Amino acid sequence: MTVTLRAVEPEDLELLYLWENDRTVWRVSNTLVPFSRYQLKQYIESNPSNIYAHQQLRMMIDCREYPTPALPRREGVRTVGSIDLFDFDPIHQRAGIGILIASADDRRQGYAYEAVSQMIDYCRKVLFLHQLYCNIPVSNVASVQLFKKAGFEAVGIKKEWLRTENGWEDEVLMQRVIWEK
Repeated sequence: MTVTLRAVEPEDLELLYLWENDRTVWRVSNTLVPFSRYQLKQYIESNPSNIYAHQQLRMMIDCREYPTPALPRREGVRTVGSIDLFDFDPIHQRAGIGILIASADDRRQGYAYEAVSQMIDYCRKVLFLHQLYCNIPVSNVASVQLFKKAGFEAVGIKKEWLRTENGWEDEVLMQRVIWEK
């Protein structure tokens, strides 16, 4: 399996439209209303890969089961999700990180861990960030395990932080210092 991170392209519009409007993931993305194709097209055209201008960065997660470098980049490749940096703070050299593996069939296949590992490497070697953090509902055990495996540690619990259909839920704050001395 080969996982690569890449910039968002105009061809990703329909995927983003499906993912951003999937109500099953709204709770973890803090989304309250659907996105229109027009809004997403504007987002893509605004060059979202400039983290200094937008304080955020989204990369698409591509997967190729059997690496064949001779093939054009998109042939034989599936886009399985996206990974985001947000709340980018260039002064304090930190950012939040979030990830989506869209299909349940693609979860627990190692794609998320590879993508998080590559993003950590990018943040360390290109953006020169000092640390990353994430906020995860305590019920999202798979995400907590993913980020622990990637070297994040729980540094706090926000009590009754998230309102859900079933009441209130705690949220765990996880952090990883990535700067190597």
